[in-house]
Parts: sequence; structure tokens; C-alpha cells
Amino acid sequence: MAMPVHRRTDKNLLKLMLNLTKIFFVLCCLIGFSSAAFAADRDLIQTLYHADFTPDTDDEVPRFSLNGELGILSNTGNTSAASIKAGINADHETENWSSLYFTEMLYQESTADGAGREVSAKRFYGSAQFDYKLNQPGRRLFMYGDYEDDAFSGYDHRASLAAGWSQRVWRDEVSEFRYSIGPGYAFVELEEPLDEDINDGVIVRASAEYKYHWASGANLRQFVSTEAGDENTKSRSETSLSANVFGSLAMKLSFILNHETDTTEDVDGLSTETSVALVYQFF
Repeated sequence: MAMPVHRRTDKNLLKLMLNLTKIFFVLCCLIGFSSAAFAADRDLIQTLYHADFTPDTDDEVPRFSLNGELGILSNTGNTSAASIKAGINADHETENWSSLYFTEMLYQESTADGAGREVSAKRFYGSAQFDYKLNQPGRRLFMYGDYEDDAFSGYDHRASLAAGWSQRVWRDEVSEFRYSIGPGYAFVELEEPLDEDINDGVIVRASAEYKYHWASGANLRQFVSTEAGDENTKSRSETSLSANVFGSLAMKLSFILNHETDTTEDVDGLSTETSVALVYQFF
């Protein structure tokens, strides 16, 4: 059977993206280890959009921060439901490495019209990214990995690995912007095995994160990521706003959007999540 034209086009486009990413990655490695040749170089994005930035050498190292997040919701009446969301976010900064760790757990039970209590959401997600700092301020090579176990996604579990180029474009007293891009591989295990592995294979991963801090202690964070593969493109957007309550305790409002172009049967491609939680900074 002849392959549809648009399918061939998608595969050719993906192969082109992967080849360009590999070439870009090799060039970035050469740039990072050849600091003398780029001593007078100034990044184009910094020049056009943010000339004042704080280089890595100004970081206070070593530094370790750990935040814990907890949100609980319970309602009764015609519809009875209870849910709990917990997460841990850690940031470890050393002279040569910048590491980010994140874990999240969501559990929900609900009852409607007198029916028995049923689990309506059960998910565990964890990720880690390790950035190796190059000689040029803000320029890094990254390694990334994540794992997800969602009982209502149609998958038993899935994970992905990626590596490539990362850069902190700027950081000043009130804001920070960083991004990363590189090739990787996605591992997917279906609940019911099929003849072929859906959404399992080579991917191109890209992510960006923006932070803004007000003098009052409130913080805004916008994070977006996408993993483009041959069969599926998985994207995630997280917008959060937090404000100090007192001391190390803060209130956090989050809106998360997840989208996939190819999902299993009876699973929507778009899902959203809005939550309010208390955040405690341990370190």
C-alpha cells in the first residue's frame, strides 16, 4: 500500500530536523570548548533582547534548594470527590554543573449519583536535567531524562532521554530565561501490547523556561516543552504564580496544559489541570 503524501512529508521533515539538530549539537560542542576563539563574541539573542545579563561565574556555588508542594481538595454532595497533589522541586548548582530535579504525584477518587467510589486520576511523573557548564558564560551541554506512569493515559508507562545544547540567555535581579534543544529517544509501554510500538522512537526535544520575581516576593514561572517524534508530538505548558504567605511558606496557583497529536483510543489529545497548593522551601 502506498504511503500517504503527508505521512512521507512528516517523516522527511523529522529526518531533516534530526540531521540539523545533530549538526547544531556538534557545532555547539566546538564552540563551547573553543572559548578563546569566541572571547569577543556576544550572543545574538542577548544583544537584541537583553544586553544586561549575569554570567554563570556570578552564581553562588555550591548552592542547593529544595521545595515541597502539597494540595488537597475534598467536596461532598451530589458529587463526592477527593484529590491530592504533591511534588518536589530541587535545584543544585555547582561550579561545573547545574542540575534540576522534579517529581509529581496526583491521586483522585470520585463518586457520582450514589455509585461506588472510584479512582479517577492516578499519575506519577519525575524528571531530571543535568547541564554541564562550558567556558562561555551561560552556554551548556545538557542531559535529560523523565519517567511517567499515568493510569488513565492508555500507557503502562513511558520515558524519554535526550541530550544536546542548553543556554541561559540572561539572568538579572528580576528575571531569567533559559532553553535547551537536542535529539533523544522515547520509550513507550502500552497497557495492551500491539503489533507495533506506538510513539516509541527517535525524538527531538526542546524546552524553554522564563522566571520573573517581584520585590514583594511573588514569582511567575512559564515553562514549555515539546518532544517531536515520527508518530507523535507531545507538548507541555506550565504557568504558575506563587506568593509568600509567611517565612518559607508560599501559596501557588498553577495551570498545566498537556497535548499529544496521536493518542490511544478513548483518550483526549488535550488535557488541562488547574491547582492551588502550599509550597514550603526546605533549603
